[in-house]
Amino acid sequence: MSRDQLITMTRSLIDHGAADTMEYADDIVSVPARTYTDPDLFELEKRNIFKRLPLMVAPSCELPEPGDFKAMNIGGVPLLLTRQRDGTVGAFLNMCSHRGNPVVPDGTGNATRFTCGYHGWTFKNDGGLVGVASPKDFGAVDKAALCLKRFPVHESAGLIWATLDLESKLSIPDYLCGYDALLAAFGFDGWTLFAQRTLSGPNWKTAYDGYLDFYHLPVLHKDTFGADFFNRANYFFWGPHQRLSSPSKFAQKTGSDEMLDLSVMSDDELPADALTQGVWTIFPHISIASFYGGGQRGALISQLFPGDNVGESYTTQYYVMENQPETEADIKSAHEQFDFLEIVVRDEDYATGKRQHEALQSGMLKEVLFGKNERGGQVFHQWAAKLTNATDEELLEIFAAEQRAAAE
Repeated sequence: MSRDQLITMTRSLIDHGAADTMEYADDIVSVPARTYTDPDLFELEKRNIFKRLPLMVAPSCELPEPGDFKAMNIGGVPLLLTRQRDGTVGAFLNMCSHRGNPVVPDGTGNATRFTCGYHGWTFKNDGGLVGVASPKDFGAVDKAALCLKRFPVHESAGLIWATLDLESKLSIPDYLCGYDALLAAFGFDGWTLFAQRTLSGPNWKTAYDGYLDFYHLPVLHKDTFGADFFNRANYFFWGPHQRLSSPSKFAQKTGSDEMLDLSVMSDDELPADALTQGVWTIFPHISIASFYGGGQRGALISQLFPGDNVGESYTTQYYVMENQPETEADIKSAHEQFDFLEIVVRDEDYATGKRQHEALQSGMLKEVLFGKNERGGQVFHQWAAKLTNATDEELLEIFAAEQRAAAE
């Protein structure tokens, strides 16, 4: 079924490419400039989007082995991910049930037990409390009632989601609207993490706009991608999640400069990387784009979070590869590809976004525009406003309706 959907999308892109057409939004849409600069709205977005909706917190290959863990802080919420003995992932509030001290410092490692550095309480990597320091002096406690608190967690398509709301009733699979079944086509389940880094960026929506926009590619990236690079995109939607891809009947053959004419291929002949080309975004903060370097397929997974202030964000870039490169030449090639992408995002996209945000903070421009060719940005801002302002009950109904629509 998922391959059938991918083929249908690819055939649509081929037809539009052959006809030199693209799909347009109904009209130009304006968005209030304060959407990017209002600090009160920013705090509401952090609470109602980033602390209430499922977030893609790690690629599975970041925690490949039992005992692997990752501790991180998202918007002030300390999160601990662990790969448990049975291979499943646990997501916990990284706060000791004694006094709230983080049990694990931010970072990654491998451990079957964690001991709080404040008073020495010890927890298993499944969250269970197994040791209270000086128990006779402290007094009797019910250890089962003092385990690390669990967040909802879901692993699919080689990606890990968690919801930073201990009381959340929103099903993560429902939230994904079947999108993860399509992401499985990348094959991330068997991939490896080659490298990662974190970059500072502008307002999170300013930054995210760029991931949903091919219109800027031959202009902003003329020195990196080239002034003759494509600037058209067709969009496909699953709830708030989007894929954008250039309408074309051609696709570059993996590992070479040869262009494949997809229009002369049967459905069975269409290669996997042609079926997944373009940019895949997971609302509200993930972008996935395929690349080739180090002698094999790779992908840049960009994980975006809002910063402390309305004009700040930070993005962790994960460069994942189908296999770990082994030769010196392939390792060098993979690093060169990853370094190139840093330049594109840090020095072009995010540097521009920061200048844009500074200008918008002047208050002199009341609205910004998204053209008929910028359908992805239009839909993103509609969903951001809708989910920011929805109650918890409305949130459940929104995604229940998406599930019903998908089943029809």
